[in-house]
Amino acid sequence: MSRLNAKGRDINGVVLLDKDIGLSSNAALQKVKRLFFAKKAGHTGSLDPLASGILPICLGQATKVAQFLLDDDKRYFVRGKLGENTDTLDCEGEVIQTQGYKHLSESAIKKAIMSFVGDILQIPPMYSALKKDGQPLYKLARQGIEIERPARPVTIHNIDFISYEDGILTLDVSCSKGTYIRSLIQGIGDQLGCGAHVIELRRTGFAHIDISETIKFSELEALASDDYQQLDAHIFPSENMLPTIESVTLDEKQAEDIRFGRAVFGNRQGSLHKVKLFDQNQVFLGIGELSEDGMIQPKRLFV
Repeated sequence: MSRLNAKGRDINGVVLLDKDIGLSSNAALQKVKRLFFAKKAGHTGSLDPLASGILPICLGQATKVAQFLLDDDKRYFVRGKLGENTDTLDCEGEVIQTQGYKHLSESAIKKAIMSFVGDILQIPPMYSALKKDGQPLYKLARQGIEIERPARPVTIHNIDFISYEDGILTLDVSCSKGTYIRSLIQGIGDQLGCGAHVIELRRTGFAHIDISETIKFSELEALASDDYQQLDAHIFPSENMLPTIESVTLDEKQAEDIRFGRAVFGNRQGSLHKVKLFDQNQVFLGIGELSEDGMIQPKRLFV
């Protein structure tokens, strides 16, 4: 049961939003926050305004699990246009270079694509939310300022070639966190010697989440009512968003200690790793860290 006051409702959990094209991630977040009249909200895994697809909106204490969701893999449907490089690496930017592409065969294109599968180094685009001295890179880029960005290791798990027609390349990409699909498409174009930029991007997978599990904002709006019951039915428990993290059930004394920030002995040993903590009544307490000596340190608590 959520609590209601003038500043909003104390509700906890995750809304799996299918973000529409044209909205920034923050704009989408604010719309959902207002609709649910949530006291606190945040999103994880930003999407460009050009992109649509899965954007987890964390309400209340669920904002504490956002960082753990960010560590997981992603999947994207993407269409790229060969023959043109843009300053933003997508169709919202200015074309800065054009080169011929009609001589390219499908087999040559597929070969170039497959050379990007595996562990690669990728230079983040200037038009990104990464920060330099506290300033987002995209703000510097809009001022005509370009700074050196070190290449970062990312992993492209798989690229499914869907189609190629009239210079338009369509792919399905599975990748690690931190991967920029715009940089990937430009990289493929540059390797082919013709350049390329993104014209359509949709996030279809996020950790264990599939696009089929999401809901559009227009659908949420249709469920709005004074009692919020139909809206709240689309809030997933925070712990359900972390299926790959081991669960540990604590007894009453251990749960009390954890709530006060004290470490407890977990009656198990192994390598250092994160665990989901539940009390004796299976109430989710938050995230802990299990050390090799069996001690559980509280890290992010929901209390």
